[in-house]
Amino acid sequence: MTIDQNLLVLVLALLLDRIVGDPDALWRRWPHPVELFGKAISRADTLFNRSDRTNQERRRNGVWTIVGLLVLSVLAGLLLHWFFALFGLAGILLEVICVAIFMAQKSLADHVEAVAAGLKTGGLAGGRAAVSRIVGRDPETLDEPAVCRAAIESLAENFSDGVVAPALWYAVFGLPGLFAYKMLNTADSMIGHKSEAYVDFGWASARLDDFANWPAARLSILLIAIGAWLRRGWVACRQAVLVAVRDGGLHRSPNSGRPEAAMAGALDVQLAGPRVYSGLVVMEPMINNGGRETATLDDIEGGVSVFHASCSALALVAFLLFLVLL
Repeated sequence: MTIDQNLLVLVLALLLDRIVGDPDALWRRWPHPVELFGKAISRADTLFNRSDRTNQERRRNGVWTIVGLLVLSVLAGLLLHWFFALFGLAGILLEVICVAIFMAQKSLADHVEAVAAGLKTGGLAGGRAAVSRIVGRDPETLDEPAVCRAAIESLAENFSDGVVAPALWYAVFGLPGLFAYKMLNTADSMIGHKSEAYVDFGWASARLDDFANWPAARLSILLIAIGAWLRRGWVACRQAVLVAVRDGGLHRSPNSGRPEAAMAGALDVQLAGPRVYSGLVVMEPMINNGGRETATLDDIEGGVSVFHASCSALALVAFLLFLVLL
């Protein structure tokens, strides 16, 4: 497919994912493709990240592991695209479904809305239980404003790497690009952290994931700003951009801070700051320090509203580019 055809498939896939999402009934019977990626990464971890290896050997093995997995992902994307092409229009529809499977619009919104619902029906315990499904910090250390902040931060960060980045990689490189990105992103989440076991073996995966997400994180600022304008007005749009430019680099990640700062500006609320992971306190500066100190249920709902509008903006931009390139 050419880029204009990719854009048309992308628009349809975004619409399908927005409506259908990830049907639980389907993935209870069949493994999700990302689950298969995870099994491949786990197998490589077992084979090539043994404790008897030196740090240098682990780092070298990690480099070759992610290179090999990316090559396999690209080949799988090429093969599947070739297979779909055999069926003409039906094949295009199959590719739309395939791309939609790798998007996270509805599932992300559902998980974040579940945090608000948990707080409403189950109080702090309900909110902690719901937010523990989408963030890695220790839930028992979170009060209600911290639960709300965690949900909003997850929403903003995953908008970039769960929606914008896969859309961008598919638009430019088709299924090979989409599969490679999702393999890399899954590897980063599994082995890209700086624990003793993975600081060397996951080094290459983490660095490549930073590179792969760099464009999407910056594009996410503009999309969140558009979403803020559509849902909250010009002031919120302006603040999304200003706070993202000013505070986006405060985050420990070179990418995650950008959409988080944009969302913080759009909602006029402080995000990030100190948090606890596995009993260890991680000190981070507050993003949007001039915003409201206490995040609330209304902020979660406002964030989801901005998120939906931003996803719509992404689909509209893809459609307009398709018309231009047609």
